[in-house]
Amino acid sequence: MVRVLFVCMGNICRSPTAEGAFQALLRQQGLGHCVEIDSAGTHAFHVGEPPDLRAQAAARARGIELADLRARRIAPSDFESFDLIVAMDKENHDALLTRCPNPAYREKVRLLMEFDPSASIESVPDPYYGGTIGFERVLDLVEQASIGLLAYLRRKHRLK
Repeated sequence: MVRVLFVCMGNICRSPTAEGAFQALLRQQGLGHCVEIDSAGTHAFHVGEPPDLRAQAAARARGIELADLRARRIAPSDFESFDLIVAMDKENHDALLTRCPNPAYREKVRLLMEFDPSASIESVPDPYYGGTIGFERVLDLVEQASIGLLAYLRRKHRLK
C-alpha cells in the first residue's frame, strides 16, 4: 500500500480537493486498493472542520464528494508513515521541509504541480479569499496534476 498525503495551509480548500480528486481518479482506474490518501494543513486554523463549502460545491459538481473530510494539522509521524507528501504551494512546501523531523524524509516532500509537465505554474493558488471561479481553477489544476502523479506512482511503486 502506497500512502500519499496532500498538504496546504488550513486543510479546507486545496488539499482536501486534491485528496478527493485523486481518490476519484484512483477509483476510476481501479487502483483504490493500492493507494491510501489523506490531507492535512501546515497550520491548525480549521482542525476538525469540513472543507470550505465552495470547495465542496465545486467538487460535487464534478462528482467528487468532500463533505466527510475533516481538517487536521500535519503531525511529525506523518513524515515517516507517508511515502509521499505533496504540497500545494511553495510556501507550504518550505514549511514542510522546515518541520521535517528527519533529513531522510525530506525527499518525500514534493510540489503537486511538479507532476504536470505542461503546467506553467509552480503552485496551486489559494482560492480562499476569491470567488467560486478560484475553486474551479484549483480543481482543474489538481485533476491535471493528478494524472501525472498517478503515472509517477505507477512507475515508482509498480501499481497495477
